[in-house]
Amino acid sequence: MNAKEQLEIIQQNVVDLLPADELLRKLEKSVSTGKPLTIKLGLDPSRPDIHLGHAVVLNKLRQFQDLGHNVVLIIGDFTAMIGDPTGKSKTRPALTLQETRENGKTYVAQASVVLDAAKTTVRYNSEWLDKMSFSEVIALSAKYTVAQLLERDDFTKRYQGGEPISVHEFLYPLSQAYDSVAIDSDIEIGGTDQKFNLLVGREIMRSYGKEPQCILTMPLLEGTDGVEKMSKSLNNYIAVLDSPREMFGKTMSVPDTMIAKYLQYACYESPAVVTQVAADLVSGTLHPRNAKVDLAKKIVARYHGQQAADEAFAEFERVFVKKDLPDEIPDFAYHGADTPLVVDVLMAAGLVSSKSDARRLIQGGGAQVDGVKVSDISQTLDLTEPRILRAGKLKFKRIVRGNSSEDSSNT
Repeated sequence: MNAKEQLEIIQQNVVDLLPADELLRKLEKSVSTGKPLTIKLGLDPSRPDIHLGHAVVLNKLRQFQDLGHNVVLIIGDFTAMIGDPTGKSKTRPALTLQETRENGKTYVAQASVVLDAAKTTVRYNSEWLDKMSFSEVIALSAKYTVAQLLERDDFTKRYQGGEPISVHEFLYPLSQAYDSVAIDSDIEIGGTDQKFNLLVGREIMRSYGKEPQCILTMPLLEGTDGVEKMSKSLNNYIAVLDSPREMFGKTMSVPDTMIAKYLQYACYESPAVVTQVAADLVSGTLHPRNAKVDLAKKIVARYHGQQAADEAFAEFERVFVKKDLPDEIPDFAYHGADTPLVVDVLMAAGLVSSKSDARRLIQGGGAQVDGVKVSDISQTLDLTEPRILRAGKLKFKRIVRGNSSEDSSNT
């Protein structure tokens, strides 16, 4: 494709593309020389799980790859020890270099579900940041002012609110910017919450005598609650490694108002299709449930294939429409008390991540034993015979009595 044709594709679903005329010139040079552009994405490995919110950016990177350009994933193993302060009202706890590197490996493996691994280069920014001398850090710090850093919204709010800002937090956007210098980035991509950091990268590249990168931001996708940004910590996420059944069921829980946005950013449907679906939902010619079924099929097919999407739909119909149980329910042998608390069994069986999550699940009416809702967090479980324990809409375990008093384990 020529440069203008590429730019038209690149602009799809983008919030900010700055400056567009510079990007066009970069594309024209790439076409004339045959040299691909370097597209940078910095990844914060403090949380290693990738969900559909992250995939909004990854899908844009895949578009660049399909246009013949090179993608460089910068695993921020060094900067994660600082902790990205973006959007935070207080200083984030630091991680060790070993923790960030382990998370980074997991992140790359999951990103490969979306990206073309053959066209993806992975770099760890400890390669250059960990080797900088103190005088080099001072030289980097001298290229940006405190006043410029305080222009960032979250820093401004914390400063005006009397919340402490540690000096090392000011180094985060500068360190991220230096990553662009290290790899000669042509374009850096990120969510809209990263716009300030990406712009700092332009200035730092220029100060080091490099041609400044263009920046491209993508929207933040709300989670299944339709309110907050998708996040594992808020339990409103759809992970790219979720099973087809989980992915389908979670998508069906998305509010009707989010259907068109998920079609646009989670499925990368064409603008014409998104506009038509949105209009049909408003006019009432398309029932929201049917629209969500189609959406869920598209998302599952994107990550698991069409056959898995069809099977997930059939399973959803069986479990939630006809009220049947799944065809396969894994067994779990409980080796604790004879009549344990449901809270304890939910935790031991891996249906929740903590006892507090178990209590919240019960209080919200999301736990069932043999099809009967658990109404009290102090309710116990009679294991004289197997019980079907259900957590939320998608998780089931058949609980059986263990043969000893040892710790719980899967059978």
